[in-house]
Amino acid sequence: MKTTQGPEPENDTLLTEFVLSGLSSHPELQHLLFFMFCLIYTITIIGNLLIFIVTVHPTLRMPMYFFLRVLSFLDISTASIVVPKMLVNFLSEDRSISYMGCATQLYCVIFLAATECYILAAMAYDRYMAICNPLRYAIIMNSRVCHSLVLLSCCSGNVVSVVQTAWVFTLPFCGPKKINYFFCDIPPLIMLSCTDTSSYEKQIITGTVLVIFTPFCLILVSYACIISSILKISPAEGRHKTFSTCSSHLTVVTLYYASGTLIYLRPKSSNSQDTKKVLALIYTTIIPTLNPLIYSLRNKEVKTVLIKIIAELRKI
Repeated sequence: MKTTQGPEPENDTLLTEFVLSGLSSHPELQHLLFFMFCLIYTITIIGNLLIFIVTVHPTLRMPMYFFLRVLSFLDISTASIVVPKMLVNFLSEDRSISYMGCATQLYCVIFLAATECYILAAMAYDRYMAICNPLRYAIIMNSRVCHSLVLLSCCSGNVVSVVQTAWVFTLPFCGPKKINYFFCDIPPLIMLSCTDTSSYEKQIITGTVLVIFTPFCLILVSYACIISSILKISPAEGRHKTFSTCSSHLTVVTLYYASGTLIYLRPKSSNSQDTKKVLALIYTTIIPTLNPLIYSLRNKEVKTVLIKIIAELRKI
């Protein structure tokens, strides 16, 4: 692997803060971007809160909707860690973020992203059990198992986040202090280091395999079994109905894992930094907005309960 050197140190003073360059350096676009992402953030919060409220309904007390509530919570948290700071920077000339603030944001982003990777795998396993082993589904996917899967996902995400954040912030940052990104993330931070980061890049690749590829392989195996079972269902209507319950999950998985892989598998690649910003927007902003739309529009049970709740509110 080619040895990669960071920028030459500007002076001997250690950095106490960073400056986020944001999405665009064009002043005329700042207000437009502010209103656009303010709208996106509002839709994200409202949409995920609706999903959270709807899936609490007694008719939707199934493991699938329990995991969906967890997913909505993770999406709200991810958007809230990234977007508010980005909105402030659109309207402010001071785009600085403290050293500890940057470390905290990085920890939270990695923790939430890694946890969501494992939750998506748990959701795939849940669909596998529901479709391929329906007679034992209620016994195997009981409340204790579901809560254990979520707890395991959170603990794994925490370990990954602590390790990666600690590794990044043990690197010497000698300047410049400007991060060519809209939040504190691994790739732009290691590019500010004034030391050789080749060994750390290998650690990132290992983390990517554990956090992205391992859950993704489990998802592929689950859906291979699901597709095999679906093809055995004789009526075409039955096949369509069963696959439609999984299509929304497949959509989210494809977007989420693909964007994460392209960013973290080669953190200091020659790819345009603007391209990485777009990929980061996908998993931190776009997917949290799309999740409620995907699950509500593609799921008849969620839509039915939502209509009932709206009808009950109108009577008040």
